[in-house]
Amino acid sequence: MAGFRSPNPGFRALRPAAFGAAPRGERMARIRRSPHFEDGAFQNPGGVTRTRPSGSARDLAKAFLGKESRSLRAPAGRVPVHATTLADLSRPPATGLRLTWTGHSSVLAEIDGQRVLFDPVWGERCSPFPFAGPRRLHPAPLPPAALGPVDVVVVSHDHYDHLDLPSIKALAGTDTLFAVPLGVGAHLEHWGVSAGRLRELDWHETTRVGGLTLTATPARHFCGRGLRSTQHTLWASWVVAGEEHRIYHSGDTGYFEGFKDIGAGHGPFDATMIQVGAYSDFWPAGHTDRTPLPGAWPDIHMTPAQGVQAHLDLQGGRPGGVLLPIHWGTFSLAPHPWAEPGEWTKDAAEEAGQAAAFPRPGEPFEPAAKLPEEPWWRAVSRPIAHPWRRPRSAGGADGTRSGDLDLAGER
Repeated sequence: MAGFRSPNPGFRALRPAAFGAAPRGERMARIRRSPHFEDGAFQNPGGVTRTRPSGSARDLAKAFLGKESRSLRAPAGRVPVHATTLADLSRPPATGLRLTWTGHSSVLAEIDGQRVLFDPVWGERCSPFPFAGPRRLHPAPLPPAALGPVDVVVVSHDHYDHLDLPSIKALAGTDTLFAVPLGVGAHLEHWGVSAGRLRELDWHETTRVGGLTLTATPARHFCGRGLRSTQHTLWASWVVAGEEHRIYHSGDTGYFEGFKDIGAGHGPFDATMIQVGAYSDFWPAGHTDRTPLPGAWPDIHMTPAQGVQAHLDLQGGRPGGVLLPIHWGTFSLAPHPWAEPGEWTKDAAEEAGQAAAFPRPGEPFEPAAKLPEEPWWRAVSRPIAHPWRRPRSAGGADGTRSGDLDLAGER
């Protein structure tokens, strides 16, 4: 992880390559000049965000290691992965925009004649070690080589489930460009990506790739790949704008007021890819009925209802575009049931009157065409409780108030 150093040369020799490299030289000087870098670390919008679990270590271990919890956190059968083919991806999208979610936060976006690959993770584990760490719950729908040419790879931050050494090494052998948050370029150069292929951005900075404008936008999260976090690499969400279409990828983030600002400055969006998984009562601010929004203590991941609210904020406070939920279904990273993020996002989107897509991993779809809406996870999921659903309130024709999602009874 960025910033890790050992005084022992022998120990450094054993340091896994997946740890990456710390920013140095002019890169570190640029980091220090960032308006978002203070007191020796990158800061979140709105102040400090706690990143360590709350509650006792015993309760946390029980939630993760208990027999019942373990069974709920994995599919009960084989996940129905779509066998993506070159034919699926060789035909240009009829509407000019097509998204292919390959699992977790990895999405291939074909937008206005160019191809953008977000957070590619093809590794078997999101870990620096091949023998330990969270393992994939379904196979990758296709190998990276089968994607065809990619114009730019976009990375949201340097955690293992978003920046994957095997995937980067596979893509380093192509001529694709890489757009990354400030500081993350040190990892990629360490792994063989030349400096000339890097576009390294601070929040609110932009770069052009062909006909696309890419903007790094704020998020509430943290960074780190090794034994000690120095917070010297930035985390970001991303806006990609073409001549006809605009899309947004949240990366990892807690809910915050900045979604409204991003929407006002760059939206509305034809599609958003929003993190909805890996929430927990143990994470800061958690996932409880005592956490109203807005105004809650910001945390590092969003719940499904928060993800839907973030999409609405990005769209100017009302339903619009298409929401693609990401960061769920591929790795077990929190105590919640495996399919709960998909099920609860579907609930929250329907309650808000918001269109949402639920493709199988690897299933391409066009946001302006027929959406994949079947809850495919139910065939391989254990029963999921819906304790947060409430009677519909007056206001809309169907009894809902569009864009005003009540989160108080979520759990």
